[in-house]
Amino acid sequence: MSTDTQATAQTQTQGGLSGREQQVVDQVEKRLLVGGRWVDAEGGATFEVDDPATGQVIASVADATPADGRRALDAAVAAQADFARTTPRERADLLLRAHELLMERQDDLALLMTLEMGKPLAEAKGEIAYAAEFFRHFSGEALRIDGGYQTAPAGGARFLVTKQPVGPCLLITPWNFPMAMGTRKIGPALAAGCTSVVKPAHQTPLSMLALGQVLQDAGVPDGVVNIVTCRDAGGVMEPLIRSGDARKLSFTGSTKVGKVLLEQCADKVLRTSMELGGNAPFIVFDDADLDEAVAGAMQAKMRNMGEACTAANRIYVHDNVIQQFGEKLSAALAQLEVGRGTDDGVQVGPLVDEAGRRKVIDLLADATGRGATVLTGGEAPDGPGWFFPPTVLTGVPGEARMAHEEIFGPVAPLTPFSSEDEVIAAANDTPYGLVAYVFTNDLRRGLRVAEALESGMVGLNQGVVSNPAAPFGGIKESGLGREGGSVGIEEFLEIKYVGIAM
Repeated sequence: MSTDTQATAQTQTQGGLSGREQQVVDQVEKRLLVGGRWVDAEGGATFEVDDPATGQVIASVADATPADGRRALDAAVAAQADFARTTPRERADLLLRAHELLMERQDDLALLMTLEMGKPLAEAKGEIAYAAEFFRHFSGEALRIDGGYQTAPAGGARFLVTKQPVGPCLLITPWNFPMAMGTRKIGPALAAGCTSVVKPAHQTPLSMLALGQVLQDAGVPDGVVNIVTCRDAGGVMEPLIRSGDARKLSFTGSTKVGKVLLEQCADKVLRTSMELGGNAPFIVFDDADLDEAVAGAMQAKMRNMGEACTAANRIYVHDNVIQQFGEKLSAALAQLEVGRGTDDGVQVGPLVDEAGRRKVIDLLADATGRGATVLTGGEAPDGPGWFFPPTVLTGVPGEARMAHEEIFGPVAPLTPFSSEDEVIAAANDTPYGLVAYVFTNDLRRGLRVAEALESGMVGLNQGVVSNPAAPFGGIKESGLGREGGSVGIEEFLEIKYVGIAM
């Protein structure tokens, strides 16, 4: 934590924020970004943003109407042709400037994120760096958009293959990584030459609005990136999806909502990228380094307080080591400091809202009612904020709800297994397939199990797989397409084939 941030504990404002915190909130635009201008929502409507650590209101932002959304899409459509004609170098330089500005403002942006979302300040700073890296990564990809030229197999003609921007895009981002999920979509869209309308989650609009200011300062042309904040996401976005003027939708969120959006996209056959829910298995074999496995479980379970689609949701541990693993994991989690993310030493912040904590409590009650045992944690503390302690359960049966639903909280359920075939079958027994984790010191087993697991990503002896240079995405009901890596920009490009008579 910076010296300036530490000093802010001295003077509290009426809304419960310190002077430094209030300053960071005040400097963010609270209006809509449409066509390069910050404008009020139609009728001046606003909605409130809460600090999940206190439950107090920290800001009010513009609440867009469907008409506001339409104006934002019109601006993106109007800007598309000119932006598509920019050179790859111009777009790459633009992204590099945005990367530099994000890193220059890292401290302020991290504090802003902590205030509206809850994650500890150190973790928020890590997210800003991660978010900035998407801009730097895609600045390079902008220079590598390629095509092809070949002779027709029968001769007499040539095939010319080029790639062009797909067109105006609708980008819908979640609340759990409010900056990184924005740059992971906006970065490749800009690199490919696409304009966009971005709608952040209503719980965390401030980070996206601050990103809009960064992009303006980096020189993004008017209308290329438009931002609409709103409570009625369906009412604002569905008309845009069905309009035919947008040509792509990229969404990160729940599978339930993703399915609804896919149905809407079918009306005009929009290109889609869907990063949806997960139910990640975390498998620990008896030959694993248990200290390494516990450290990996800490990363895979506790990142963002467990509020991540990549979070370890089902932890399978071999019979021979489950007791020892459970003791080690419980001891490690019990030592984590829970509190407001801005406080010194805090490692676990609050959950994002009351509904999120209620779900965790209900899933825990279901599991213990079915015979699971609490090794540590398990009870929500009294007082303000949506806190829940790191919790370990053992003996969680397969019929427990948390074996089938995303927990989205700091609860680690342990289930024993005895054989490789058994655990692979259990891990794959889900409609989801985003990520899986495997810990073993047997190289052959590790590769064998990784290939057998039905997931788009596998962490082998590591608890974090996310990297801007790697393709992120799932299979089955966890989504469509990939974000990041060398393939991420392809989601925003159309292939055009030109047949040339010779």
